[in-house]
Amino acid sequence: MRVLVVDDEKNIRDSVERYLRLEGIESVGAENGLSAQRLLSSEVFSAAVVDLRMPGLDGLALLKWLQEEGPRLPVIMISAFGEIRDAVEAMKLGARDYVVKPFDPEELVVRLKRILEARRLEAQVELAAAAEGPAVLGETPRMREIQAVVDKVAPTPSTVLITGESGTGKEVVARLIHTRSPRAEEPFIAVNVGGLPETLLESELFGYEKGAFTGADRRKIGMFELASAGTLFLDEIGDMPLALQVKFLRVLAERRIQRLGGTQPIPIDARLIAATNRELDVLVAEGRFREDLFYRLNVVRIEVPPLRERTGDLSLLAGRLIRKLNARLGKNCRGLEPAALQALIAYPFPGNVRELENLLERALIFAETDTLRLADLALPAAAGGAPPPPATLDGLERQAIIAALHRWEGNRTRAAAELAISRRTLQNKIKEYGIEV
Repeated sequence: MRVLVVDDEKNIRDSVERYLRLEGIESVGAENGLSAQRLLSSEVFSAAVVDLRMPGLDGLALLKWLQEEGPRLPVIMISAFGEIRDAVEAMKLGARDYVVKPFDPEELVVRLKRILEARRLEAQVELAAAAEGPAVLGETPRMREIQAVVDKVAPTPSTVLITGESGTGKEVVARLIHTRSPRAEEPFIAVNVGGLPETLLESELFGYEKGAFTGADRRKIGMFELASAGTLFLDEIGDMPLALQVKFLRVLAERRIQRLGGTQPIPIDARLIAATNRELDVLVAEGRFREDLFYRLNVVRIEVPPLRERTGDLSLLAGRLIRKLNARLGKNCRGLEPAALQALIAYPFPGNVRELENLLERALIFAETDTLRLADLALPAAAGGAPPPPATLDGLERQAIIAALHRWEGNRTRAAAELAISRRTLQNKIKEYGIEV
């Protein structure tokens, strides 16, 4: 169990961390919201204890980021006596609990253990629902074949290599393997190999000791350790530099790592799933990918077809994405008109499922009815679609106001502060655009 403690007051941060350690709970401190964002983006935590008032990115802003973009984890807010109303607002935004300064550390630990147990039970319910539910990948023959492979390989510790074009859903397949495995309640750690420079990639994967290099002012746990007992998903494995491939191969063979600057080998027990949109056998022939590493990775191979080759799943995928976007955007779209669905089926989707999601998100933002029409889709005219509606300044402003009001549950004062306008200006805009609050 690892808990992130976010507070700009060092004495509070240190005392909470010290008491958590006495209870056998590992903790890491962050002095502000931005520091917390960096840690939450690179490390795994079971929960976070967050101060409401901090300079820069405050607790409410951090909580909103967690709900919209960050990792899913329970949060306890720390508030001062006069901030009860804001603490209640934090609960509405997704915080699980709050404590008021001055607080008893023992009470904080009790509450923390309670929300962690509740989260554990929720995860069990979600896993049971996933296991009992229908096939989630698709209904076309090729996706049913992939589903069958997933069901067979998930209970094993075997390495899996997932190939396919960008945006086809390789990470979705990887997460499904993890969910159906005995490791389901352990961490799923995803690393984009192609998105990190070589020096940073090595430290992200293996971690480092304090003083290992200039700027290493504390020990950093690497992704292999964080994923121990869980699953490590390495996306874009074909972009791994040759020099790092040698070290990576040794880790796969020995099941041990060594932090940068460290001297002791550390055993690891992470199940490895790799993915690539490149032809690894071609890279091997060109001398840009080690043949022995390719064979280590290519134990079980799953090739995810592009969306244009499984259009029979398009209606199913669009329905799921619309439900997901409804929740995120505060919409109530019921689905697609037949002409809109036919246009999507005819479109080649070079960006695959990712492009479909982006297209539907834009359509939902500008749609005037609760059913998406052909005119709402920003498909090229040559693909059977209509030209996208112009994004006027007034239209964008109206959508920004609606989104802010939704985030603050109709609270005009909060929405106006987020939009950097006065409450009176916001009132006038609501009236001008005919927005229902």
